[in-house]
Amino acid sequence: MNQQPSGAFIAASWVALLAGAVSYNVGLWNAQMPLNEKGYYFTVLMYGLFSAVSVQKSVRDRMEGIPVTNLYYGISWVSTLLAVLLLVVGLWNATLTLSEKGFYGMSFLLSLFAAIAVQKNTRDAQSSTSRTPES
Repeated sequence: MNQQPSGAFIAASWVALLAGAVSYNVGLWNAQMPLNEKGYYFTVLMYGLFSAVSVQKSVRDRMEGIPVTNLYYGISWVSTLLAVLLLVVGLWNATLTLSEKGFYGMSFLLSLFAAIAVQKNTRDAQSSTSRTPES
């Protein structure tokens, strides 16, 4: 049985997602790097967010007995790991200061974690309101 997530947890999850994604993108906007490099980092963030939500959904579906193919489940995990790897490789080879690399890494991971939490909260809220009360 899933309980409705608290308003505080929902708010904290959204604040974390917005803080991570907005910080990452503001950093990109102000970065002194070519536009194609900015596009790479932006695409990695979007790919990471999508794949993290996909992992959360497929794991949750399996826990609830909703069929998920092994192929989709595997692709979700590989995509998430690949997004992290792409960011690490990009930052490793970037001509950024260590503090900038750390900033991008931390805001990226915060965004992925928060996206999973927001998806979980959304699903929990939907599941708790769709149940009919028993008398």
